[in-house]
Amino acid sequence: MLAWYVRSPTWALWLFFVPMLYAFYRTCLQPAYFVWAFRARRLLREYPWQVYKNPECGIGRIPEAGPADVWLKFPDPERTAEIGIVMRSHLRATFWVRRLGPGVKPAKASQVEEVWFAGDPRFAGVIAVPGPRRLYVICQCLSCKGISAGAQGAGPQAVERACRAGVRVEGPSPMAPGAVEN
Repeated sequence: MLAWYVRSPTWALWLFFVPMLYAFYRTCLQPAYFVWAFRARRLLREYPWQVYKNPECGIGRIPEAGPADVWLKFPDPERTAEIGIVMRSHLRATFWVRRLGPGVKPAKASQVEEVWFAGDPRFAGVIAVPGPRRLYVICQCLSCKGISAGAQGAGPQAVERACRAGVRVEGPSPMAPGAVEN
C-alpha cells in the first residue's frame, strides 16, 4: 500500500492524507486508553458497583473544582458526610458535562439520574451510567506521578484497599515495613 502511495499521481495522495493523519493521531492516543482501561480494571476488581439515584452534582461551585469541572458527591464509607470528587475537564468527560451542567434539558439530565460508582470517594473510583458505555475513572487529585490522594479520615484498611486497587497514596504506605498504625 505504501509503495502504491509513493508511486501514485499527486491527486491520489490527497485521498489517503486524511486516513493517514487519523491513523497517526490514533497511534499517539491509544496508549493513554490502555492505561485508562487497566486503571479502571484494577479499581473494578477491588470495589463492587454501588448504585446512586440522583447524586448531588454540578459544575464548578465547590473549592476543589475549577469553573468547568464536573463534580459529584458520594457518601463517605466511614462517616455520615458526603465527599465531593471532581471530574477534570477531559475529552471523555464531555458526556457528563453535557448532562450535569446548569440549564441542562430534562431529557439529557434524566440520562444520569442513576449513577453507578465503584471505588472509594476519598481516593478514586469508576463512574458509569447503566449500559455498556460511559465508564470514567475519577480520582481525588492528580499529581505528576499519577493518581495520588491524601487519606484524610481514611482508616488503614481503606488505605490498604486503595493501594491494592492501584491508587498511589501520598505518604508511607500501610503495607510498607516500619509503617506505624494508629
